Amino acid sequence: MPVFAANLTMMFNEWSFLDRFDAAAEAGFTAVEYLFPYEAPPEAIAERLTRNKLEQALFNLPPGDWAAGERGIAALLGRFEALKVDVERALDYAAATGVKRLHLMAGLADPSDEEAVACYQRSVIYAAERLAEKDLDLLLEPINGRNMPGYFLNDFGAAERLITELNLANLKLQFDIYHRQIIHGDVAMALRRLIPITGHIQIASVPSRQEPDGEELNYPYLFAEIDRLGYTGFVGCEYTPRGGTLDGLAWLKPFARS
Repeated sequence: MPVFAANLTMMFNEWSFLDRFDAAAEAGFTAVEYLFPYEAPPEAIAERLTRNKLEQALFNLPPGDWAAGERGIAALLGRFEALKVDVERALDYAAATGVKRLHLMAGLADPSDEEAVACYQRSVIYAAERLAEKDLDLLLEPINGRNMPGYFLNDFGAAERLITELNLANLKLQFDIYHRQIIHGDVAMALRRLIPITGHIQIASVPSRQEPDGEELNYPYLFAEIDRLGYTGFVGCEYTPRGGTLDGLAWLKPFARS
């Protein structure tokens, strides 16, 4: 069965960030993910992971100036030196947490701009090769334009082509089912085609981005399909609870640890 990772950026917001690790473990999760760890010391995160016997499934490399509206810098001109610094910062947290995969955000740029395309490819190659030295995977995630207007990597086909063309062993797809449904639909068939290059899966209901227990998608079917396809990675719960986090976890009960 899938191994679900609680997304501590979107879930368990009733607790402070570090206390969310404890709450997620008590709720039955065996793994966690989040967008960014950088406001907490790496050793503090490592202590919470160890205390709660949690695996660190994923987090993002630094995204640039998030508060100012940046959503990654990989495709932005003139930011390559900053990206190299960000990779090293992320590697410090990776060493502390034991994570095996990091997501590189592309940023807000025109995917038809040749300079942005070249900049993005250069950044992806650099980050993937640097992470490979530490036996880590680099993930690329297409994000829909409704939630993030102007995001450079907004197409699963573009991500698939880049991963295939670069042919780097540790470069993988981050298959967010919520984003896939909004961008293209055809989730099950896409999973069947893309599982071989997929390093991480994320879930949420569509269109509300809440618990995976209703609306457009039949998640019990998709969970069974993910198992049938032989996927053994994590499934990140990147959703916003419709009420209290614990009140919405009925869907997890068949999968939670005892």
